[in-house]
Amino acid sequence: MIGLPAALFWAYAIGSTFALSAARQLQFLERRAADRTGLPKLLTPRLVSRSANPYLCLTLLYAAVLLVPTGLFLMWQNPSWSTMHLADGHRGVWAGFPLLYSGGVVTATLLGFLLAQALCLVGAAYWAYLNCVCGYFLLFGTLIHGWDGQGYRRFLTTDSAALRAWPGDSLVDNVLRFLTSGTFLALLVLGTAVIGTMLLAEIGWLAEGWLLPGGAQDLKVPRVLAVAIAGAGLYGLPLLGALLASTLVRFLGFPVGLAAFAPVAGALLLPRRSPVRWLYGLVGLPKGHWRATADLLPDVRPSVRP
Repeated sequence: MIGLPAALFWAYAIGSTFALSAARQLQFLERRAADRTGLPKLLTPRLVSRSANPYLCLTLLYAAVLLVPTGLFLMWQNPSWSTMHLADGHRGVWAGFPLLYSGGVVTATLLGFLLAQALCLVGAAYWAYLNCVCGYFLLFGTLIHGWDGQGYRRFLTTDSAALRAWPGDSLVDNVLRFLTSGTFLALLVLGTAVIGTMLLAEIGWLAEGWLLPGGAQDLKVPRVLAVAIAGAGLYGLPLLGALLASTLVRFLGFPVGLAAFAPVAGALLLPRRSPVRWLYGLVGLPKGHWRATADLLPDVRPSVRP
């Protein structure tokens, strides 16, 4: 339900975020599998079927039932907007494009989930969070700047004619024209289901993880505030980063603008005492090397009497 050039970035970011939201549960399942087999922890993941992972199954179900159908509907309803005006109408859309879109969205969601899950299971959950940030940064960067600096114009116009006429009208007129279009109405209806379900799953899995043994040991703020911080870090930070990167690129050009943006992003995200790492530590998601071991499970072995 978004412009096709940005759809794969969004699908990848959603898959990564779903895995990060369920990081505690994924580690818990891995520990339980290791306990049942009695094998070394490093060998266990190879023997556990990935299809038995309920969080992976639900993530792929979300992509197949909500992301793909809504995207295909918008491609049929307004192919110009759906392709960010690379095609003027149905005849401009290659027949195999919907097939590639359908498979690409599910595959991107799967790849994002698997990579974030792998990072969480080896104790590198902060890097799984950065994986989510990269996905949303690319999404917002495509929508704001795009490949030609007109990303926001392509997003806020319903057809190629409106895009060409954009400079002749004010920004307010262009935005109002888009907000009163049938495309925006379709986005509003479909977005309620797609984004609403996405947020419910992410918040629900995050809260579920806090209920596991040791799951809330790193939580340092009230849960409502932790959800707000997580949302700001996952969506607000990449959006601000995309705006800053777009501004630098417009004034300095692509090579110099991105070169100027890179150290700013690195200073905020990478140092051990960066503000982003500090905020991440408040949320109660896995940090450090919280590996897939059984050390946080309650001891249920029967006591031996002398």
